[in-house]
Amino acid sequence: MSRRRQATRRPVSRDAKFQSALVSRLVNTIMRGGKKSTAQRIVYGAFDRLVEKNPVSNPVEVLQRAVDNAKPRIETKARRVGGATYQVPLEVTSDRQVSLAMRWMVDFADARKGMPMKEALAAEILEAYQGQGNAIRKRDEVHKMAQANKAFAHFRW
Repeated sequence: MSRRRQATRRPVSRDAKFQSALVSRLVNTIMRGGKKSTAQRIVYGAFDRLVEKNPVSNPVEVLQRAVDNAKPRIETKARRVGGATYQVPLEVTSDRQVSLAMRWMVDFADARKGMPMKEALAAEILEAYQGQGNAIRKRDEVHKMAQANKAFAHFRW
């Protein structure tokens, strides 16, 4: 991390099809090796699957609720104090909450073997929307870890 100055946040451009910054962030999270068109094809295919499974709902609203359900409120960070390393619970900034939730959903979708990424992502989003699935389990683990290390909260700075 640079000691000179803070990195400036660049605004995320809106998605071309849905006019949503959230969808654009999901595309960027899925993108590997600069292949944005491939990532867009995966996301739009997953949205088509979501519409097939639940025709009355808007896929962008489903994604928003899924991300809200998977967002961690508190996490632990390793702090070194006097030769010992403590897991100190810290509140998570809103931008990092969204990033972690999306990363968890994409990673768990990628870990599902035997199905295309479109279907795996749609299934992962739908499970997070319903308040279950791997991303929700991961959020609960993070919260449990922070709760267990609440005694070290005074090392926060």
